[in-house]
Amino acid sequence: MLQSIRENSKGIIAKVIVGLIIVTFALFGVESLVGLANSEKAPAEVNGEEISNQDLQRGIELQRRQLLAQMGANGNPADIDENQLRRMVLQALIDQEVRLQSAESQGLYLSEAMIDQMIVGTPDFQVDGRFDRNQFEAVLRGAGFTPLMYRDLLRKEQLIAQERNAFQLSAFATEQQVERLLRLDRQTRDIAWAELSLDQFMQTAEVTDAELESRYQEQLERFMTQPQVVLDYVELNQADFVKLDAITDAELESAYQQELARFQASEERAAAHILFEEDAQEQAEAVRQRILDGELSFAEAAQEFSADAGSAEQGGDLGYNSRGVLTGPFEDTLFAMQPGEISEPVRTEFGYHLIQLNDVRNTEPPAFDEMAAELQRELAQSRAEAEYVAALERLADLSFSAGDLDVPAEELGLEIHQTEPFGQAGSESGLASNPRVVKAAFSEELTREGLNSDPIELDRETTVVVRVKEQIPERQLSLDEVRDELEGELRREQAEAALEARLQQLLADFESGNSLNTVASELSWSEVASAEREQADMPSAVNRKAFELPRPAEDAASFGTVRLPNGDRALVRVNAVQDPDLADVDADLKRQMAAFLASRNGQLDYQLHVEALTEAAEIERN
Repeated sequence: MLQSIRENSKGIIAKVIVGLIIVTFALFGVESLVGLANSEKAPAEVNGEEISNQDLQRGIELQRRQLLAQMGANGNPADIDENQLRRMVLQALIDQEVRLQSAESQGLYLSEAMIDQMIVGTPDFQVDGRFDRNQFEAVLRGAGFTPLMYRDLLRKEQLIAQERNAFQLSAFATEQQVERLLRLDRQTRDIAWAELSLDQFMQTAEVTDAELESRYQEQLERFMTQPQVVLDYVELNQADFVKLDAITDAELESAYQQELARFQASEERAAAHILFEEDAQEQAEAVRQRILDGELSFAEAAQEFSADAGSAEQGGDLGYNSRGVLTGPFEDTLFAMQPGEISEPVRTEFGYHLIQLNDVRNTEPPAFDEMAAELQRELAQSRAEAEYVAALERLADLSFSAGDLDVPAEELGLEIHQTEPFGQAGSESGLASNPRVVKAAFSEELTREGLNSDPIELDRETTVVVRVKEQIPERQLSLDEVRDELEGELRREQAEAALEARLQQLLADFESGNSLNTVASELSWSEVASAEREQADMPSAVNRKAFELPRPAEDAASFGTVRLPNGDRALVRVNAVQDPDLADVDADLKRQMAAFLASRNGQLDYQLHVEALTEAAEIERN
């Protein structure tokens, strides 16, 4: 074969190809050929900065996981609109890039030490209150991140937060704004309301046969039943294959020995440090000498002198850390020290450190008794999973070749179950609540050809095969079948119309200056004097409406109507408005209110800032 290649390579075509490759290398370099295989354009660009396809795919996957978690055990990935998901994630990345560019343009910065401190101080990464690298990596793996990816994400989020906080913390509220808000918040009103029951109007409503017939004819399509099916099905469950008693002592011992072989002991060191600025080596040496002389403890020195605000309050304590967590020179020094030793000043990119080694510990493998129960469960689960997969393959073969479910059920020792009738909308519970089951039940293969379905995975450990037992065709419901439903609707519509007309008449009479007793002596009024906003002893809808009504004129009242949650209506009357005396307002409350208004103003300012940046940005979607 090599000889054939050698002979063919002497032809004119081969020489031309080789010549073109040489010219390409000479003019553009190797990247010209490599780039041909990686020429996919970035999903989007923001002011010339690319949003990578990797970031987009990672964002899509994370969002998909969240959606599936919200959908529950019966969630179907096919129900997720991938195009909409992609657009949503891409827009979020574009918005993030706009805000990040704005933050970086302001010269905002986040040091690696600050990122380290945030990571070490995150409770999700801690075990027994201390940072644990294994926990840290496990949490990141579960979220689809590497440590470097997470650090980059943390940096971006914190830079954006810095600029957002700058807007919020620099905003302010004037004294007039605070006083106006306090007046509104502390304002009280004399409120009265009378409820008009919808049921009273329902009792007098009359529906004729002609009205029923007319409504029925207008909405004939509404009264068509949906086609329904009844299913037979068999269910295969992995839990049925889990047999703890089948695991022998020898298997447990073998599994334990394998765990010991995989176990890697690691050394962890508990340290504390004091951070000094880059030009403070002499100060660091002086503080170290004071500690050695017994003038102050290491923790006291850290609280007084350390520039690391995150650890200073804890006496410089950094907890237990293994190799690979801390910065190079710091880590090298720490792992060369003896317990109780205090280092000379160690220079890193963050400044000078004094390091104290407090303790050294080595992780030990767990005893057999501690792991036996867990190993037994794992072995039984692993065996069950293998048996479940084998049974699933057997179920697929049998259900495909059989003309009913009797054969698969008998071969695999399964029971044949039956569903209640359901339509294409499925049902709220049971097997028909699963969209994949409903889709299969109304497929042509099952409804027309009478076949068994393919195995349908309900979750990771449960699979069913279904078969249509009975089809119930759609039909037109008669007027008699829907009479009660239609009559109730028409009576309610008439009652609501009559109730609304009565309310409008009452409002017109009140606005004309007629007295309460003259206009509506039959109404029963409830009253609350000096009611506050969100008053507890009155309907919340009435309270909200009362504070929306205009201030009443002298010797008059303001009126309005509101719908109550049960469908009744209420006539609302405001007799008087009492303004608060702000002289009695506590100064602390005024400061809190000013801070609230300032923060709200800052949020609005930042939102407008981002909208302006987005509008001005050059955004290209590919």
